Amino acid sequence: MPQTHPYFDVIVVGSGLAGLSTALQLANSQPKGKRPYQIAIVSKQKLGDGASAWAQGGIAVPLHGADSIQSHLDDTLIAGAGLCEEGSSRFIIEQGRAAIDWLRAHSVPFTMDATNTSEFHLGQEAAHSHRRIVHTADATGHAVIQALIDKVRAHPQIALFETHCVIDLITSHSQHTTQHPSANRCYGLYAFDIASAQTLTLGAQYVVLATGGAGKAYLYTTNPDSATGDGIAIAWRAGCRVANMEFIQFHPTCLYHPYAKSFLISEAVRGEGGILKLPNGERFMLRHDARAELAPRDIVARAIDFELKKHGIDFVYLDITHQSAAFLQHHFPTILARCAQFGIDITRDPIPVVPAAHYTCGGVVTDLEGRTDLEGLYAVGETAYTGLHGANRLASNSLLECVVMGRAAASSIQAAIEQDAHNAASSLSNIPHEPLPEWDESRVDDPHEAVVIAHNWDELRRLMWNYVGIVRTDERLARAQQRIAILQQEVQAYYAHFRIDRDLLELRNLTQVAALIVQSAQGRHESRGLHYNEDWPQTRPKALPTVLSPITCNAKTSLASSSNLAV
Repeated sequence: MPQTHPYFDVIVVGSGLAGLSTALQLANSQPKGKRPYQIAIVSKQKLGDGASAWAQGGIAVPLHGADSIQSHLDDTLIAGAGLCEEGSSRFIIEQGRAAIDWLRAHSVPFTMDATNTSEFHLGQEAAHSHRRIVHTADATGHAVIQALIDKVRAHPQIALFETHCVIDLITSHSQHTTQHPSANRCYGLYAFDIASAQTLTLGAQYVVLATGGAGKAYLYTTNPDSATGDGIAIAWRAGCRVANMEFIQFHPTCLYHPYAKSFLISEAVRGEGGILKLPNGERFMLRHDARAELAPRDIVARAIDFELKKHGIDFVYLDITHQSAAFLQHHFPTILARCAQFGIDITRDPIPVVPAAHYTCGGVVTDLEGRTDLEGLYAVGETAYTGLHGANRLASNSLLECVVMGRAAASSIQAAIEQDAHNAASSLSNIPHEPLPEWDESRVDDPHEAVVIAHNWDELRRLMWNYVGIVRTDERLARAQQRIAILQQEVQAYYAHFRIDRDLLELRNLTQVAALIVQSAQGRHESRGLHYNEDWPQTRPKALPTVLSPITCNAKTSLASSSNLAV
């Protein structure tokens, strides 16, 4: 007799800002003539443990003064090195004020101006022509996420599956089910309960991937341990296109200390006058760009990388000591306290910093409602590619995109569910009501030794750092491609023969995403934004996104015009 499984209107995978925004917008909506939506959030860790909570800077929104939507758009396009999709970027920026109002309605305590408490205090960050960063001191992400978590945990329509890893989607064309042979559609997913080591089958009308980026593909990263590219790899295996995976943003200033894991020093420190210096005290950024420390992140990261290699040093310094202790305590309390834990008094001492993998500018191709190539599947946040970030993300545009696209996806799903209800009444619905097949592990064994996973994980991150990092060459990329292919074979063989656990699932996803990054980089015969190849140092006159498809040509690179990216 077939087993029953939990069934939801929507499953949101991921509990960062994009996922929480989507879930809350749906849970608080009013369906026409229907019971309230039943929402599930599947989170690999506890709510609030992802990258969104680590964001220090804030949310870029043009609000008053000489600033404007057009100015913000211009800054975004310049930072994106000609590769931003202008229509998508304008749409997201235009929704900025509504996003801030929505967050305030959910009790987010933004920092207000000291002289006019009815106005936001607006921060300045690199590559922004105006002060437009709405923030909560230097811990904006934490404040935003905590406010939304409080709402989510109290919401009766939201079920939480914390410490659950998604294995794969259940689709009509996947290996898991062939009982619905219509156009390919997502019907749910398999989730691994880390605590019990059991696998659940979860059904849904719609699934939203909001799992963040893939910073853990690199040896040094500002990302949390959960950033293993899960959503991108899962969508790819389900047949979705991905775009611009070669553009991995390296944050220029990650704290350099043997015991400081993944702690970044906010862009806002340079926005408030922080100076980058060599160990001998010499300022060097003006040799690389006239904008000096306020140049876009890709330029600053490459400049630091150049100086590290030139001088054979492990780090450079970021000096903000010209500001008063009171100023630093008010604007950067988190950074001041964290550095103090490692014996660094930023009121007196410069901060040792190095670049580190920070943000995945590419991702699963979506339209401006978050829809992917697979019917019933959405993607939002860092997992998705909307065209906003181009070849280099402008600082503080990421949290903006999370809220705007999370709410847009929720509105689209609400409309789709209402249409599904109409179709069902007309016997046109293709959404199944019978049970989905349960996870089958009858033919696998317990693993003999875990060292294989640990070794391959370490090797992957080191080769990505050395061969596919800030500066690349064709030879380095070829070496990376060859070794990653072998790692994928080894991981797949392990996956096929042994019971799964979190480490195996994450490594499986990371090797897939690493292969996509390398394939994308090999197809770009130029240097643009975050992708710099010494064998192709020039920038081509026409900017084109890199689009990979798992269906048409086994992940061969195709350069498509941005107008072709909407699904």
